Amino acid sequence: MPDPFSPIAVPDASASEERPSLRVALIGNPNTGKTTLFNRLCGLRHKTGNFPGTTQEARVGVVGNTGGNRIELIDLPGIYSLELEQSEAEVCRRVLAGTLAAPGHAAREPDVVCVVVDATNLERNLTLVGEVLRRRLPTAVALNMIDLARKAHLDVDPGALAQQLGCDVVACAARSGEGAQFLSAALPAARIPNTSPPGTQAGLETWASDSVSLAMAATHKQRGRTGVNGAAQAMRARTDAIDNIVTHPVLGLLVFGVVMFALFWAIFSLAQVPMGLIEGVFGWLTSHAKNLLPPGIFSDFLTGGVIAGIGGVVVFLPQIVLLFFLISLLEDTGYLSRAAFLVDRFLRPFGLSGYAFVPLLSSHACALPGIIACRGIPDKKERLATILVAPFMSCSARIPVYVLLTTLLFPHSPARQALAFIACYALGAGAGLLSAVIARRTILPGKGRPMAMELPTYKRPAVINAVLTSWDRALVFLKNAGTNILAISIVLWWLSAYPHLRVLPTQAVQLRTEVATLIDQRALGTNEVYVAGTPRPIDEVIELKNQEADSIEARAQVAHSFAGRLGRGIQPVFAPLGYDWQLSVGVLTSFAAREVFASTMGIITVGSEDTEDAGVIQSIGAATRDDGVTPVFTPAVSWSLLVYFVLAMQCLPTLVMTAREGGGMKWAALQLVWMSGLAYVAAMLVFQLAK
Repeated sequence: MPDPFSPIAVPDASASEERPSLRVALIGNPNTGKTTLFNRLCGLRHKTGNFPGTTQEARVGVVGNTGGNRIELIDLPGIYSLELEQSEAEVCRRVLAGTLAAPGHAAREPDVVCVVVDATNLERNLTLVGEVLRRRLPTAVALNMIDLARKAHLDVDPGALAQQLGCDVVACAARSGEGAQFLSAALPAARIPNTSPPGTQAGLETWASDSVSLAMAATHKQRGRTGVNGAAQAMRARTDAIDNIVTHPVLGLLVFGVVMFALFWAIFSLAQVPMGLIEGVFGWLTSHAKNLLPPGIFSDFLTGGVIAGIGGVVVFLPQIVLLFFLISLLEDTGYLSRAAFLVDRFLRPFGLSGYAFVPLLSSHACALPGIIACRGIPDKKERLATILVAPFMSCSARIPVYVLLTTLLFPHSPARQALAFIACYALGAGAGLLSAVIARRTILPGKGRPMAMELPTYKRPAVINAVLTSWDRALVFLKNAGTNILAISIVLWWLSAYPHLRVLPTQAVQLRTEVATLIDQRALGTNEVYVAGTPRPIDEVIELKNQEADSIEARAQVAHSFAGRLGRGIQPVFAPLGYDWQLSVGVLTSFAAREVFASTMGIITVGSEDTEDAGVIQSIGAATRDDGVTPVFTPAVSWSLLVYFVLAMQCLPTLVMTAREGGGMKWAALQLVWMSGLAYVAAMLVFQLAK
């Protein structure tokens, strides 16, 4: 019997010459391990973008270990058929026809088409193979998951299958890497198939069934078997038993709840360590830059604008990377498809389907990758509706705001803080579903399409694939969000830093004078001074007075800055919500990025942006308005702010992504107006009722 991991060549007079550089299109059904195989062949040697004029993702990589042949591999969207009226199928048809190419490449037919099939579900996969073979392009078939097929005793002879298909067949296991080197070597030698499958769908399905039967029969004959033993049936029985639980209307929901709880617990707990390290690194960079550079505009720009802006982007990267790593693992196991089917029943009354599950789930880390994930939704109107409502899901950037406000509302009750936190997530999800219903019954009419998808087999997840997927998403986030947030942070820094105060507050001048006096006393040998009748180390007193002076000057600077003036100017707009000019400044700056609200309020009210410090939070809670009596954060105002930040559209990069993925600025404008208007009305009602 031939080696199952060597390329099987079919003699054909129409063999094409080997070329030094080949363009190979990788195509296959969903859940066949196509992406895992792409990552195995290309690793980090790939770039990600969009096919021109579409929202479908284009990944192009360079295959290594090909014996001197340079192979560019194009990872096409997963499809069940080339004939479907879906954007994914349209992209695949155009790439194979040579009328569409990945970014940076000229449009032409691929030199080779590599069809990835699942060896454990071969008959279903061969329908797509037949459609590709009819294109009469040099073709190779990657018989993937051969390791799982062996365990199930589903024995397929690659040689016999190659004779049936009329093209090269290579058995491989993308997760472990078995056969990958043989597939790389087989691609340059791929030939135009010497058979042509039937032209009708019914004929194609019969052809696929016959091809599998003959390939299996050849193996059984060689090994002295008369059929597949009971192991395959036992595996299917185990799969069905698990599915009866995870897709059950009641038990399935319980399993789903446990999985989602574990997912978010991991994200918000495990990510704290790297997030703390990132904050520490950027804090060190800021202080180091201030010590190295002379005081002035450039030093302020570098520390307050650039370093702070980059830090504000990178600090959320651990949560985003961890989310996509865990989602990729769940997808590889086969559970995520079951979860989507389970949620499909719940989403359909709202005009959505299970296809929207992963985008909405991803949006809980950041709306940007969530909106990108909407590319997998087949129906255009449903895709637009999901894009519009994705930012309602509470993202990582809202967490600092939730922490600040729930702590101010319930300072001595962690349990109530936790309940308020959960309520914020529920309110955001509920508002998103309500908005989806409205959109699907007005501007985007239609019902949620029942989810039609083949459930993959359960298998051990490929960690390397999850790592590479997370790496991809991290780069997309940094590229799309990072540059925008950095630019916005610089603008916000400028608005808050200029114009400079010409005259310092009297209290700050007095404190600086006292510090100068203490420094003179220290020079004369004084080690302690009395403060309110208590002896204190002189160095400690000097540091405390300097910090107090810095705080007073920072508050005065913000009040005098363009941001402070804008806050006073727009304060009447937010008066029905209970906000004074200080809160108006915080809300205004948070339109660029929600997470800056907490630090902005810290600077305005107490002159410190360290809102993780319990003392600073207590001081913020005790801050007063200009009358010196009325608290800034009354319970009614805090509830109003909490509702506002749950519902409002306060992320300019998300609006940019909505315009790009939705197909125009009108969708971004609609998203901004609807979410901001809903947030304003809801926050006003909450304030008036709570007051």
